[in-house]
Amino acid sequence: MQDRHIVITKPDAASLRGLLAARMRAARDQDHLEELGAELERALIAERDEVPGDLITMRTRVRVLDLESLERRELVLVFPSESDPAAGRISVLAPLGTALLGYRERDEVEWTMPGGLRRLRIEKVWQPTAEDSAISRELKAAVS
Repeated sequence: MQDRHIVITKPDAASLRGLLAARMRAARDQDHLEELGAELERALIAERDEVPGDLITMRTRVRVLDLESLERRELVLVFPSESDPAAGRISVLAPLGTALLGYRERDEVEWTMPGGLRRLRIEKVWQPTAEDSAISRELKAAVS
């Protein structure tokens, strides 16, 4: 990850801080939790209507280009309970999910995977729709 400020919406920041607080006692995922905490600490927090449409927020769909393999993928950044890597739903606690949060179209993102350093270019960002938000609320209610 790069040393620059990212932008996160106020609702996402609140939800992510809650996620961190709830998981800090967990034995696993501590490295990812610390990375996400560091991202939140240095983030610029904005109201949802103040963020640009090409910003990666929670539940944003994004098309990325792997700069090494030249493979394109579409992903959706989600909370851990909504994660389904086979369907392209990447948890914010996964290294790639943490790396993408708060970046914009045309940005290049670097992150460390077990196999080494990877670089992606963010080609396209689609903000979540009202329907996406309704489905998310239903998922949260079902899990609670």
